[in-house]
Amino acid sequence: MLDLNRLKALHAVSVYGSVGAAADALMVTPSAVSQQLAKLERETGATLLERNGRGVRLTDAAGLLADHAERILALVETAEADFEALRGEVVGRLSIGAFPTAARGLLPAALVHLRERHPDLRLQLIEREPERQLREVARGELDLAVVQDWVNRPMAIPEGLSRASLFDDIADVILPETHPLAARSEIELAELAGERWISSSPGTVCHDWLVYTLRSAGLEPDIACMADEYPTHLALVAAGQGCAIIPRLGRDFIPAGVRVVPILPRPIRKIYALWRSDAARRPAIRAAVDALRAASAAHQPVEEPLLS
Repeated sequence: MLDLNRLKALHAVSVYGSVGAAADALMVTPSAVSQQLAKLERETGATLLERNGRGVRLTDAAGLLADHAERILALVETAEADFEALRGEVVGRLSIGAFPTAARGLLPAALVHLRERHPDLRLQLIEREPERQLREVARGELDLAVVQDWVNRPMAIPEGLSRASLFDDIADVILPETHPLAARSEIELAELAGERWISSSPGTVCHDWLVYTLRSAGLEPDIACMADEYPTHLALVAAGQGCAIIPRLGRDFIPAGVRVVPILPRPIRKIYALWRSDAARRPAIRAAVDALRAASAAHQPVEEPLLS
């Protein structure tokens, strides 16, 4: 009889293209994946991997079995969801992914909410960038994701996923307190022509969004500093190294020497929870969404935002 863990290892290698990448996705060692595949080869009597330069590739037999594994694992998940729904109990294991500022600013309160109300639920929080979360939820590697989606540059959501809106996160410009516009109550983005900017690393959602937004306003980005943590952005602004646009969820502490000024039009990112539609019957999914909504109440904007 085929072992589910071994099929899961084969499926991960098929999806990610290597034993090492599969191990990262499954959060085990490459040796553990290799051992599962070796056992699966003995179990099936077929060669599943063959050398391909410095790496490996799936044989035809492995490709056939991996296709079946994908369907089998989906059926197992559906069966588990149906059984949990029948029992009506919030139990089992639930993995939740969140992008960095949500992992810090939203998930702690949601996890406390869940643990207090559902002590038999085994929770796992994994920090991930939004695009990776989309892939991992779609593949069944994450049960639930908390993602961001900028209004003026939305992400494409794969079919088969459901979502629930949590709140709108407004972003403001952060200026050195000596900046000529620092005393203003609002600033048009176009007024910041010629400024030096502090950004996240190239290839991240926040960097790509900043470049897109500035260029949409007719500004060519002059990136002076790049750092992936918003507290670092704030410290660099306080040191007079440039300006930054930071969502309110990302501002834990405003240091001395900076001013926070609203921008027109308001930059908004939608924060929402995302899960596979087939798993929607799981009581644990519904409980987690309820906990995220409760935690989101503290972050609801106090004003009616102007959509960008």
